[in-house]
Amino acid sequence: MLLRRLLLILIVLPISVGLVMLAVANRHSVQLVADPFGADPAFTLDAPLFLVVFGALIAGVVLGGVAVWLSQGRWRRAARRSAREARNATAQVEALRAAAAPPAPARPGLTFGPEPRALADRRDAA
Repeated sequence: MLLRRLLLILIVLPISVGLVMLAVANRHSVQLVADPFGADPAFTLDAPLFLVVFGALIAGVVLGGVAVWLSQGRWRRAARRSAREARNATAQVEALRAAAAPPAPARPGLTFGPEPRALADRRDAA
């Protein structure tokens, strides 16, 4: 927990201060043009420069995350397949253990088997 707080102070705080300074220093408006080759731009958008920069950063992070997520699809598929195989193997082991275990008697004392020695001796004596 202390390491997380230290990283927050040493990394996130200076980056945040730098971004705020960038936003304050670049408040002037810039014109975004959708058709850079047209003589008369049909669609233009006036926005502060810091919004353009922050928007580009956010778009890059989102697109990078989507690209990584798509490229790691085969690893997630392999993990799901391995988890399914592990569940099936566990179920098979439990079934084999249940089949190999001797059946428990219904009630103790009602088992059939050789008679105790003391009862056999009394019958012979009578």
